[in-house]
Amino acid sequence: MKHLQQKILIGGAWPYANGSLHIGHLAALLPGDVLARYHRLKGDDVYYVSGSDCHGTPVAIRAKQEGKIPEEISDSYHREFEYCFHKLGFSYDCYLKTSGKEHRDFVTAFHKKLYESPYIFESNAPQAYCENCHTFLADRFLIGICPICGEESRGDQCDTCGKVIESGSLLHPKCSICGSSANLKNTKHLYLALSKLEQELSGYLSSHISWRKNALAFSNRYLEEGLKDRAITRDLDWGVPVPKKNYKNKSIYIWAENVLGYLSASKTAASQRGTDFKLLWGDTAKHYYVHGKDNIPFHTIILPGLLLAHGEGLRLPDEIISCEHVTLEGRKISTSKNYAIWVKDIVSRYSPDSLRYFFIANGPEKRDTDFSWREFVHSHNSELLGAYGNFINRTFAFLHKFFDNKVTFGVLEKGIETCIKDLYTTTGEKIEKGHFKEALDDIFTFVRYSNKYFDTEKPWVTRTENIIACQNTLYNCTQIIANLSILLSPFLPFSSAKIIEWLELKKEWEPDFVPSDFRLPDTEILFERIDKKVIEEETAKISLL
Repeated sequence: MKHLQQKILIGGAWPYANGSLHIGHLAALLPGDVLARYHRLKGDDVYYVSGSDCHGTPVAIRAKQEGKIPEEISDSYHREFEYCFHKLGFSYDCYLKTSGKEHRDFVTAFHKKLYESPYIFESNAPQAYCENCHTFLADRFLIGICPICGEESRGDQCDTCGKVIESGSLLHPKCSICGSSANLKNTKHLYLALSKLEQELSGYLSSHISWRKNALAFSNRYLEEGLKDRAITRDLDWGVPVPKKNYKNKSIYIWAENVLGYLSASKTAASQRGTDFKLLWGDTAKHYYVHGKDNIPFHTIILPGLLLAHGEGLRLPDEIISCEHVTLEGRKISTSKNYAIWVKDIVSRYSPDSLRYFFIANGPEKRDTDFSWREFVHSHNSELLGAYGNFINRTFAFLHKFFDNKVTFGVLEKGIETCIKDLYTTTGEKIEKGHFKEALDDIFTFVRYSNKYFDTEKPWVTRTENIIACQNTLYNCTQIIANLSILLSPFLPFSSAKIIEWLELKKEWEPDFVPSDFRLPDTEILFERIDKKVIEEETAKISLL
């Protein structure tokens, strides 16, 4: 049955442009590219979008620390992010920055319409103010003690317990810039009445019980505690100006602006493609949102709340792909203490497919996972090189040496044909449900079966004792390689692209076979062994942090 094309929006979380990406970001964002590549192979109309989150306090803080203006900081990291994503093969259809014209124009128009909503109201409320700096303090400029868990916290969200908190409830508040005590002063802001949307949001969440457990648990906890109305404007000059009279020198609060990047970027992509933006956000589309655990409430409560309040029937998130955390050699990653592996460093030293394989095969889908250099090197050498790469190399080397580099004559064995066809179905289903690790494990189970098949059939023996059996074995191995390259292309795009080109395969999510007598071009080794001394060298760098 011919696949009916569907419009697919995949939104990857927008990383803060105030510091480099680390491996935790990579693990959280990588599933988005797997989804995009899979749905393109399936024949869907895919819009894979993201961008750099350039506004708000984190960037302003970094700029003050370095004696620069915020735009210099955010543009520098934006370029670094683009470089990292390109090296890793992220196939974004549109990657913007929130300081760019496309995003700012869209957000301005969205908010003008939003302010006509009955869910937006104006109120005077106390906000932290630093007498020493003579300025109101945005939440991330405010530090103190979390009223929930008692640990040190920022004014917007506690990193320890994950609770989103009101800055006014922070205990012993201080200015993070100068360290002075902060006082509360009244200031006028616009608010989103999430409390009025609680029933709609509760019904929305109850209709998505297939989401990952962390997304459901996190979101339901907010509902159980009762949704609180939240300010959508802030006294901060680095951001999108509030498009409303008498709100000079105020910006749209970053949480009410950055999540709209999925709309601004998808509108930009749709415009470039000549597609109706409203169809992409209509009833027949499907939306995925890919992010880390800390960002769950912004995608399951805040974004749906803004879309509902906007009132134009824009589609709410369908699938939430929210991961847990990645630890490093058994310890929590800490950017403030520089205890991290930075993406900009590893992409220049290791194969992108090797990195992609590790962070999917060991992805934090259901629980925290640990990155160790020992496991990374073992994963590459034993799985990518030892199993997959070895199977490809031994098959093609045999054809090159004994059969003039041509695909031999043979008949596809029924068991192998069934395995191949079943893998397309089950792998696709698991990718669509967000079970990337299971999907990849299933494919590599077939890789191991294929190596066993090669060993059992002994073509190096049958070449002289039963040439027909030898040819049949190599024919079947070639067909396995062809289909493995397609099945693995969402996960390992670089090596898969080479095989697909060598075998002149269709780039479609369905079985494809290479005709007998097809002449292979000159091929190459796909994966090089990583020397085990790397383990000690890389681990030593971390131990110095």
